[in-house]
Amino acid sequence: MGYSIEYIANAVGGALIKGHGDATIEYLLPDSRRLVFPAASLFFALHGPRRDGHLFIKELYKSGVRNFVVQREVDLPGANLILVKDTLLALQQLAAAHRRQFSLPVIGITGSNGKTIIKEWLNQLLEEDYFIVRSPKSYNSQTGVPLSVWQIGPQHQLAIFEAGISRSGEMQRLEPIIHPTIGVFTNIGEAHSEGFGSLDEKAAEKMKLFEHVETLVYCSGQPEVAQAVASAVRARGNKGSPKLFSWGLGTDTAMSILAMEKREGWTRVRLVCGDKDLSLNIPFTDGASIENALHCVAVLLVLGRSAEVIKTRLARLAPIAMRLELKSGINHCSVINDSYSADLNSLSIALDFLAQQQQHNKRTVILSDLLGSGRNESELYAIIAQVLGTKQVDRLIGIGPRIGANAVAFGRWFPGEAVFYPTVEAFRTDLGRLHFRDETILIKGARVFEFEAIDRLLTEQIHQTVMEVDLNAMAQNLRQFRQLLQPATRVMAMVKAFGYGSGSFEIANLLQFHGIDWLGVAYADEGVTLRKGGIRVPIMVMNTENSSFDLLVEYNLQPVIYSFSLLRTFDHWLKREGIVSFPVHLEVETGMNRLGFPSEEIDQLLRTLPSTAFTVLSVFSHFAASEEAGQDAFSRRQAETYTSMADRIERALGYSFLRHLANSAGIIRYPQCQMDMVRLGIGLYGIDPTGSTELGLQEVSTLKTTIAQIKHLYPGDTIGYSRKGIATAGTVTATVRIGYADGYSRSLGNGVGKMWVNGRLAPTIGVISMDMTIIDITGIPDVKEGDEVVVFGKQLSVSLLAAWSQTIPYEILTSVSQRVKRVYFED
Repeated sequence: MGYSIEYIANAVGGALIKGHGDATIEYLLPDSRRLVFPAASLFFALHGPRRDGHLFIKELYKSGVRNFVVQREVDLPGANLILVKDTLLALQQLAAAHRRQFSLPVIGITGSNGKTIIKEWLNQLLEEDYFIVRSPKSYNSQTGVPLSVWQIGPQHQLAIFEAGISRSGEMQRLEPIIHPTIGVFTNIGEAHSEGFGSLDEKAAEKMKLFEHVETLVYCSGQPEVAQAVASAVRARGNKGSPKLFSWGLGTDTAMSILAMEKREGWTRVRLVCGDKDLSLNIPFTDGASIENALHCVAVLLVLGRSAEVIKTRLARLAPIAMRLELKSGINHCSVINDSYSADLNSLSIALDFLAQQQQHNKRTVILSDLLGSGRNESELYAIIAQVLGTKQVDRLIGIGPRIGANAVAFGRWFPGEAVFYPTVEAFRTDLGRLHFRDETILIKGARVFEFEAIDRLLTEQIHQTVMEVDLNAMAQNLRQFRQLLQPATRVMAMVKAFGYGSGSFEIANLLQFHGIDWLGVAYADEGVTLRKGGIRVPIMVMNTENSSFDLLVEYNLQPVIYSFSLLRTFDHWLKREGIVSFPVHLEVETGMNRLGFPSEEIDQLLRTLPSTAFTVLSVFSHFAASEEAGQDAFSRRQAETYTSMADRIERALGYSFLRHLANSAGIIRYPQCQMDMVRLGIGLYGIDPTGSTELGLQEVSTLKTTIAQIKHLYPGDTIGYSRKGIATAGTVTATVRIGYADGYSRSLGNGVGKMWVNGRLAPTIGVISMDMTIIDITGIPDVKEGDEVVVFGKQLSVSLLAAWSQTIPYEILTSVSQRVKRVYFED
């Protein structure tokens, strides 16, 4: 279903500057990276605190987009521009206008917890009856709701949308977009309370979603919710008040809970609604799931479903793998991962779930700071301490500055063991001392603490030698460097040498998604691999070979021309093939003395270029020592030499080209040398070549292996080839599945290198074999065959491993053999 550009301009109250004829809009595009259908897309140049969407307009224009909603005029020949005061408001107004085209029943859900679960469960329960449209994932924000509602089409018979807010005034903008006919008010907790003066205020704000509902479902046992409903009904009087469908333990509710009995793995609930007396089996026993399921039952009753239908479908409810998840852990533990959110309400529900797990006697809770509760801090943590004691938790591991600062509350109110760490990294460093074994562990953390890393540490893994590549870390590193750049400065990401060992098109695809301007590879075949992997951005080939000329043209790769012999050979080949204006990059020599035209050859180059079949896209050079402060004078001379040479080339060509000189270290240390583009290499992979930690870069790659065998040796026993390792009294060794054929250098043998085992560093012993390495695990407790061993990663920096090997991180990363499987993940 599409709309004309004129209709949209009227719907959002904008001034239409028409330049592209009749356009039909089917897709809304608030994020330039999500572009799929240029001709039918309308881009909203959203203006946020960190990103101005107007900066991406020209690139979208080049990609074929011709319809834009903007807050300021942009010179785009032939484009349709809708000029508005607020692009976000325009997005919301358009979605609201779209919603008004349909008269289908719409279920609107809000509350502090359970919104997404209830939405997904209602979909499970009702998909046999309706063609349903619903919010994708948890699209419940100021931009997520419009995108969700835009999905409604004539084919849909029921819509289910969720709405979340973080401050006053937001729900008033979402209500006309969703305009629900049935409302579900889940509960009120302390998540995101910092934008409200009280829970009552937050409940009242959320209640505004139900301004025009016909029926409102809510739990009478939620005092803030019940108060908000009552206040809204009083304010409306007899005008437009919805039918209230409350449920709870009392008899004055529309759906009265008469009895609830928990069995092994399920809960029997008896309830009465009008003349219906129902006995239902809910396939869950935790408080959160029961509450969410009963909200769903209430909605089914409102929709007129029979008792038999409700009973049958409810028994088939499947868990939604999003929040609480129980799985096998290390050392015969069980792990409950609830690292989706952290507030008092959800903590209480998660502790109920923990208490139901009976396979272990010991219970441990790993808990982060609780953010945005709106409570006095000392009061907050005193309550938490008492709740943990009531739920019979044996051990608390607190992570974060605030929970640690309130340790006295736990000493007073919590009878179990309590330890605190300021950061996740500090916890991981001390992991070996904590001795997780035969217990149930609840991981409960606010998202900002990234407890997913803890979940990976404690969950039982399928062991093999792999390199894990954290794509989120790479994206974050890119963002950190971009913060140092001027808005107009472009970024070339270097992905040569198999992406510094991390992979080829997998890495390039991430960078393309995040709007990288150029990619740099060493050889043409690397560029071909990227093109075959679907990479569309421009690719520069650093080392051009005569045998690759046909590949350059076939796969639209841009070669670097660095010598006269290459220039003449490629120019001759192009002219023979009838190809003109082929894009190239010129490399000039300023002090690296590796590749490039030196200054004494510039005159000849200027005479030669005008007659070639080339179009020069850029002229660049390399800093030789930009990471070293002691070489600053030399680096400045390089920049001056480069500028002089580039100026002369530009005058001779008669047109401008991109200029680039700065690498990762240059971006950090020489902001005046940003020019038109920078080349981001090792910094993208989390290595700061300047040795600074100010950018907070995250190492992208983690190389892991496993223990094949453990041996307890006698004094004098020899270890490995050439008998270089000698056992002493009590020596215990572990043979791990990695060797020099995998990229673990022989220079790291005989105790030079170390690996991370069970929270401790274990030195190598003996020489490194082709496929195996032996490490000394003497004194490291609880190590067993099959355990994971980290060769480098967050626990053991690749920079430290490089120092032990007397090399640089580049060599360590690029030496990892391609027989080692790469695993890419996003949290």
